[in-house]
Amino acid sequence: MGMIDGMLMELTHEAENTRKMLERVPEEHFNWTPHLKSMEMGRLASHLAEIPGWVAATLNMDEMVIEEGYQPFSASNTADLLKMFDEKIAEAKAAMPGYPDDKLMQNWALKTGGEEMFSMPRVQCLRAFVLSHTIHHRAQLGVYLRLKDIAIPSIYGPSADEQG
Repeated sequence: MGMIDGMLMELTHEAENTRKMLERVPEEHFNWTPHLKSMEMGRLASHLAEIPGWVAATLNMDEMVIEEGYQPFSASNTADLLKMFDEKIAEAKAAMPGYPDDKLMQNWALKTGGEEMFSMPRVQCLRAFVLSHTIHHRAQLGVYLRLKDIAIPSIYGPSADEQG
C-alpha cells in the first residue's frame, strides 16, 4: 500500500462528512453572514464544495497559477453545491489510485500575481491544503448552521441534534 491509498481512504471518509454538512445549507441563507468580516454562507459552502478539485491539480501539475480575474465557484442553490462537490470528489478519487510515493514527495507550488504563495511536497499539500482546509471550513459552516438553528449532522460521532 502506498501513501496515496491512506489519503484516499481519508478523503473518502471526510467527503461523506462534508457532503452531509453541505446538504443542510438552506438556499434562503446563502447571503447570510455572522459577521462583516466573514464569508456569506453560500460563498463558504461553495468554497468547501470546490476544495476537492485541488487534489487532481496537485497530483497532475507541478504548480497552479491563479490568473488575474479568476472567479471562484459560486453556487446559486444547494443542488449546485452538491453537484460541484460530487464532481470534484469523483475527479479526486480518479486521480489518486496508484500515484507513486516518490512523486508525492516532490514539491508543488501555488502562484498568484506572478509570485509564489507557497511550495511544499504534494503529500503535505494534500494534507494541509485539501484535507485540513476542508475540515477547517466544514467546522466554520457548522457554526453558521448552528447560529441559524439548523440541525448539525453527526461528523465524528453524534451531534447534539442527532443524539437519541
